[in-house]
Amino acid sequence: MTQPTPSLFSLRQVLIVPYVALILALAVVIGVISYLTGSRAVATVSDHLLIETVGRIGQAVDRHVVGSGAVLEAVFPAGMSAPASIETDLQALRTRMWIATSLHIDPNNYAYYGNRAGQFIGLWRNSVSEGELRLKTRAEDPRTFYTFRGIGGALEEASRETKIFDPRARPWFKAGEGTQTHTWTAVYIDFRHGGLVATRARRVLNAAGEFEGVVATDVSLRGLNDFVSRLALSKNGIAFIVEPDGKLIASSASPNLKPQPDGTNARLGASESGHPLLAATYAQVRDTLASVKAAQLPQTRTFQGPKGETVHAAFDRVKDDAGLEWITVVAVPASDFMQGVTENVVRTAIVGGIAALLAIALGLRILGWVTGDLRRLSQSARAIGDGDLDSPVGVHRKDEIGQLARSFEAMQERLRTDRLTGLANRDAFMRRLGGRIGQHRRAADDSPFAVLFVDLNYFKQVNDRLGHEAGDKVLIEIAERLRDAVRASDFVARYAGDEFVLLLDRVADRAQAERVREHIEHVLAQPLRSVDVSALGSTALGGAVGLALFPQDGDEAEPLMRSADHEMYARKFSARGETSPIHADDGNA
Repeated sequence: MTQPTPSLFSLRQVLIVPYVALILALAVVIGVISYLTGSRAVATVSDHLLIETVGRIGQAVDRHVVGSGAVLEAVFPAGMSAPASIETDLQALRTRMWIATSLHIDPNNYAYYGNRAGQFIGLWRNSVSEGELRLKTRAEDPRTFYTFRGIGGALEEASRETKIFDPRARPWFKAGEGTQTHTWTAVYIDFRHGGLVATRARRVLNAAGEFEGVVATDVSLRGLNDFVSRLALSKNGIAFIVEPDGKLIASSASPNLKPQPDGTNARLGASESGHPLLAATYAQVRDTLASVKAAQLPQTRTFQGPKGETVHAAFDRVKDDAGLEWITVVAVPASDFMQGVTENVVRTAIVGGIAALLAIALGLRILGWVTGDLRRLSQSARAIGDGDLDSPVGVHRKDEIGQLARSFEAMQERLRTDRLTGLANRDAFMRRLGGRIGQHRRAADDSPFAVLFVDLNYFKQVNDRLGHEAGDKVLIEIAERLRDAVRASDFVARYAGDEFVLLLDRVADRAQAERVREHIEHVLAQPLRSVDVSALGSTALGGAVGLALFPQDGDEAEPLMRSADHEMYARKFSARGETSPIHADDGNA
C-alpha cells in the first residue's frame, strides 16, 4: 500500500498562504481597476476642460482683433473717396483718426494712411487725451511728429525723422494695394517698442474709382500674451498661440522673441522655444492639422510627452474674413489632473495587504470604501461629460480622492457660474427653469411662478465711452442689486451680455409679479455707485424688464423665455415711443 506523500506545509500555512495571496491579489486587482477608473474619469474631465480653455483663448483672440475693422471703417467709411492730396483733407482725416483710435484704444491706438503719391498721415494715441500726429505731405520729405491734446488741439512739433519713410514700400501698403478687401499682414516685431504687432489694411479708392491709397491700423499682441500667461492652468500645463508656420504669437511657457547679438529681437518658433513640452505639443498639432477640416475643430489629443509622460492637449484654429489664421493650443500632463490618484491607489493596496493579516472583513470594507468613491467620481465625470452639472459628487474625504472630488465640484460650479458677476449662467438658469416646470407637473403644484427678463438701457454707451472695464463694473453692480432685490428662494442669472433673468419661485398672481417687476425697475434706475457716468450726460441707465407667468404665458421653458423676451422689447421700445420689432436687437442702446 502506497503511503501518501507528507505535505511540506502545515495546515496553518495551507490556510493562511492562499488566503493572504488571494487578498493581496484582490488588492492588486482593485488597485488596477481603481487606477483605470480614475484615469477614465480624468480623461473625460480633462478633455472637457481643455476644450473649454482653448475656446476661451479663441474668444480672447476674437475680442482682441475684432475692433481693427471698425477702426479702418471709421477712418475711411465704406464708399468714401480718398482725396488726391492729404493736405486738402488734413483736418477731416485727423478728426476721423482721433475718433477711430477712440473706439478700441487698447489695442488699436494707431491708425494711419498712405497714398500712391508717397504722402502719409498717422495718429498715435498716447492716452485718452493725448496724441501724436505723424505727417509727411511730400514724398521726398521725412515724417514730422507733432504732439497735441484733445481732438482738435494745437499741433506742437516734437521731432522729425532723419530717414525718409516711404509708405509705398511698406508691407502693409503692398498688402492693401493687392487685395479688394480687408487683409492682415504677417505678424512682425515693431521697431519702436520691440513687441509683436499685426497690421490690418484696406485699399481706398478715389472719386474716379481708382486705387488711391491704403488705410491701416496696428494691433499690439502684448495683451494676448498677457492673457495666455495669466490663464489658470495646472502646475505643468501650458497654453500658446502660433501662426500656421509655427511662429509663436503668445505663450505661457516660453518667450515669443529671442535676442540677437546686435541687440535686436527675432521671432521664435514653437519648435525652437526651448520648452520640451511646448515643442512636442506643437509637433503633434502640426501633424494633425494637415489632415483636419475646420468643421472637425476643436480637437483633443493624448500623446507621450518628452519625458514619457501622458499628455492631454486640445487645439483649435482661429480665422476671420480678412485672412487671419492662428492656432490656439492647451496641453496638460495627465499627472496634473490625477491629483494624487496614483499615490492613493498604492496606499490602498498597502492597506489591503495589512487588512489580509488582520481581518478579511476590514480589508474588504476598506477596499469597498475606496472603490465606491472612485466609482462615484467616474459617474460624476461621465455626468459632466454628458452636460449634467448639477449631480453631486457625493464623496466626503480629506485625502487625495477628496481633493479630486472637490476639484470636480469646483469645476461644476465654474461651469454653472458666470465668471464676471458670480451669478448663475444661462445654462444653469435654463436647467433650473426646466426643473421648476417639472416640479410643477410632478407635484400638481397650482401656484404659478414667473420669469423676468432684464435688458439694461444704454449699456453700449458705457462700454464705448467709458471702456469695457467700466462696463464690467456696471454688470457686477447690477448683478448685486438684482441678487439683493429678490427673495432667497428666487433665482438670478446673467443670460448674455447685459441681459439678466430672474425666476420668481412662487407668486400669488400676475399682480404680485407686476409689483416685483416695478421693484426691479426701481432698483435698476438708481444711480450707479461703481462707475461715474457723468460723461454720458443726462442718459440714465436703468433697464427694461419683461414678465412671463407660468403657465399662462408658456408651459415650456423656451416659450416662457420668448414671452418674457418679447415683452421686455415691447416695454423698451414703448418707453421710447417706438414700435418693438419682434426678434430685433436693440443694440444695447
